[in-house]
Amino acid sequence: MVHPIPCFHTFSRPVLLHAKTMIRHKQKHTCPLPLLLLIFLFFNYTCAIDFVFNGFNSSEVLLFGNATIDSRILTLTHDQTFSIGRALYREKIPTKRPNSSFVYPFSTSFIFAMAPYENTLPGHGLVFIFTPVTGIQGTSSAQHLGLFNLTNNGNSSNHVLGVEFDVFMNQEFDDLNANHVGIDINSLKSFVSNDSGYWQDDGDKSFKELTLNNGENYQVWIDYEDSWMNVTIAPVGRKRPSRPLLNVSLNLSQVFEDEMFVGFTSATGQLVQSHKILGWSFSNDNISLSDELITTGLPSFVLPKDSIFKSKGFVAGFTVGVFLVICVLVLLAQILIQWKRRRERKRQEMEDWELEYWPHRMVYEEIEAATKGFSEENVIGVGGNGKVYKGVLRGGVEIAVKRISHENDGVREFLAEVSSLGRLKQRNLVGLRGWGKKDVGSFFLVYDYMENGSLDKRVFDCDERKMLSYEDRIRIIKDVAFAVLYLHEGWEAKVVHRDIKASNVLLDKDMNGKLGDFGLARMHGHGQVASTTKLVGTVGYLAPEMFKTGRASTQTDVYMYGILILEVLCGRRPLEEGKVPLVEWVWQLMVQGQIVFVLDERLRAKGEFSEQEVERLMHLGLLCAYPEPKARPTMRQVVNVLEGKKEVDDSEIENMDSYLLQQLKSRDILSEYSQYFSYASHPTFKDIRNSSSISLTWSESVIDGR
Repeated sequence: MVHPIPCFHTFSRPVLLHAKTMIRHKQKHTCPLPLLLLIFLFFNYTCAIDFVFNGFNSSEVLLFGNATIDSRILTLTHDQTFSIGRALYREKIPTKRPNSSFVYPFSTSFIFAMAPYENTLPGHGLVFIFTPVTGIQGTSSAQHLGLFNLTNNGNSSNHVLGVEFDVFMNQEFDDLNANHVGIDINSLKSFVSNDSGYWQDDGDKSFKELTLNNGENYQVWIDYEDSWMNVTIAPVGRKRPSRPLLNVSLNLSQVFEDEMFVGFTSATGQLVQSHKILGWSFSNDNISLSDELITTGLPSFVLPKDSIFKSKGFVAGFTVGVFLVICVLVLLAQILIQWKRRRERKRQEMEDWELEYWPHRMVYEEIEAATKGFSEENVIGVGGNGKVYKGVLRGGVEIAVKRISHENDGVREFLAEVSSLGRLKQRNLVGLRGWGKKDVGSFFLVYDYMENGSLDKRVFDCDERKMLSYEDRIRIIKDVAFAVLYLHEGWEAKVVHRDIKASNVLLDKDMNGKLGDFGLARMHGHGQVASTTKLVGTVGYLAPEMFKTGRASTQTDVYMYGILILEVLCGRRPLEEGKVPLVEWVWQLMVQGQIVFVLDERLRAKGEFSEQEVERLMHLGLLCAYPEPKARPTMRQVVNVLEGKKEVDDSEIENMDSYLLQQLKSRDILSEYSQYFSYASHPTFKDIRNSSSISLTWSESVIDGR
């Protein structure tokens, strides 16, 4: 219900108090009536707003994005990923005295539920907001909760107050955990926050934690007066706790405009849940209006917990299953005899996909003999879907054999490697000698043996005698760049590796770097965009956009290559417990003019390096790992830098993406990267090119490549 006093002139509480004082004063001293009227006219007036919604209809609120009203329940988001829903009271309400810093008090209460979907991880949360504008322009989904986006988050010009009920922990916003309540002022970094719950008034007055996204209905009370804000939450139907969850001094005079919209916003990302508002009251002069909210007879959104064994479907299915088992047992003898007869023949049967790759197939018995029956003594590595064995063929040729597990992921990895690496020929890619299978679903891959193991072992897990020199590291970085460029541009299809990291770079007897492990690789036609949105890869190497879209691209490969440059030269992994992330650490030292200190301290001790060369390679790594994908260089540009080409073909210039070219030439990206890490500046490709020469020759080709 909406109270029938939506707009009558009244005075704020301080004015009324002053007026009452004057009236009492008049009893002692005669005060002329005209003078009293002039005093009242001198003060500003506003509109008192009182409304109570026990259920909603479209004439009472403004809906944006995915917000809908169904059965008088306001539903902000549904089962759609990366969606935003917003609902606002139909008109602005007065929030601040005009031409004054005085903020009007307000009291609001609402009942909400975060309804999870079966077999789906829930996220991300909802926010009660004051905002000067309608719509959802300038907002993003997922962790931004439909409130801000990456660009405007933290801007004082937002003039937005929010009380967030967040069920996803975002380290970038310093969230407490994945179940908290916070007060946001122009930013998703909460001004104050606490675990979701309430202080019990009975018993030991202990704190009772609440799980926000379990489908339960909760009631919230938010009060603001005299620069103090209280936020309280409790299960619906429970008396309002006397002790608020959040109690903080808050000056909103610079946040609020004279009039603001008030309402709710929420968002989903890869995680999905439905955010529902069942009732809402608001007043700027009646704190008890929340008592009119109906708290009984409300629908429940908790997922049923009844055991499947009690369902009628299970009982019927079990009965049918028993009958089928009996039938199978009767025929088991005949089936077993037929299976034995076909077994030997089936081992050699070819599946449809094998026809294309038949020339690479190897005899299982030959591989079994080479690895001594896949002996544990021959194990040289363990991957996500199987072990890697060292083997020796009859002619004395050393090989590495990856035995793929039978799970679906293992089969997909096998097919990915055969379909990509099996047809790729480039000196900096690990050579696939062949493949084979024992039975249907049992696969193995045979590679050239790499005598010096993986790059990460020679950087992180070795003594000083086996540690790579500075020159070796530079050469290997170049080798990997050539390999990735070939994948992106050198073949009939574009190949996105999706898992470039030190452990997937192998070293031959001459310390040449070779990129391997194509278990996550995918091929696309040139100019096509990847269709899959499944997030795969290794934490620490994943580009920021992959957490939003799940889609890999050549730009995400470039990002991983940038991380590879930094970790190989710094001797630090991308993420190490108790330490600043690698990219941010390199950035900090570069801004402080201490770029030489990012180099592996073991290399610094030897002194066989060029400080200018180190600085430029760090710049290149940071540019490749730039958060905005369109501002990253292509692998052709990276190779041009590493090779020091003097000229670039006209065809490469014509094919240059004009937007990316402007980004690389402009120093505007410096301020963006500075905001990303809260530091001063970041080098552009133009900076790298124009600095003094070193052993790598840097030229105009850096910015004129493909």
